[in-house]
Amino acid sequence: MTDLVLPRAGLGGMLRSEWTKLRTVRSTMWSLTAMAAISLGLMSVIAWAIVLQWDQSSPEQHALLRGAPLQIVINQPIFIAQLVIAVLGVMVISAEYTTGMIRSTLQAQPRRVTVLAAKILVFGALMLVVGEVLSFAAFFLGKAIMAEHIPLSLNDPGVLRSVVGAGLYTAVLGLFSLAFGAIVRHTAGAITAVLGLILIVSNLAGLLPGRWGAYVYSWMPTNAGQLVFQPTLSDNPLLTQWQGFAVFSGWTVLLLAVATFLFVKRDA
Repeated sequence: MTDLVLPRAGLGGMLRSEWTKLRTVRSTMWSLTAMAAISLGLMSVIAWAIVLQWDQSSPEQHALLRGAPLQIVINQPIFIAQLVIAVLGVMVISAEYTTGMIRSTLQAQPRRVTVLAAKILVFGALMLVVGEVLSFAAFFLGKAIMAEHIPLSLNDPGVLRSVVGAGLYTAVLGLFSLAFGAIVRHTAGAITAVLGLILIVSNLAGLLPGRWGAYVYSWMPTNAGQLVFQPTLSDNPLLTQWQGFAVFSGWTVLLLAVATFLFVKRDA
């Protein structure tokens, strides 16, 4: 009697499976809600506070705010929201190791590269869509709140690129963090590593002396990546906005390559 051989699930099936897992896990919804609250809620509070105190502010402060409105609309919210993105990116894969679900996933699909590729594609697409939606929503909401005192338009130099770049940074940061989660495989350890890099190591690099210290600081992953949503740069920058984003993307691709190698070689 001939044994019945069932076909293995392909990438399409894994994509549907990963999307189902991602959207049904509570941590995903809570994290996305936190991102929206920070991007829109926090930004609105800051913008309203500036508007309410406008008459008490000095002309010098007015000029400073008019010269850098995206600091309020984009930069400050992302600085905090990136912490949520990093945690979510790690948990996308590390949570499966914590619960042991990764074993069931690999039994259903023994092709490990396919499993990891599906996670990367689904999570990357989600972060890109959410990042761009929140970035544009924050821009138009901030513009409406501050319109009377601080003019802001997508046609202003560097503004459209900054708004789009904020969404791109969100997506790449999510994948950067996912790679850490796949490499470390321990939620607390991976989150500590990512947040330590973002908040401590990247900033401490700025204390290194000399020209080589400036290069190290500029080429740190998130320092380089954040250039993409800066409307203007200082004179003679080491990296332009898109070069910085390319450096961040390169770091992310490298970490994902390491994560893929380890994901294939190590036991679940």
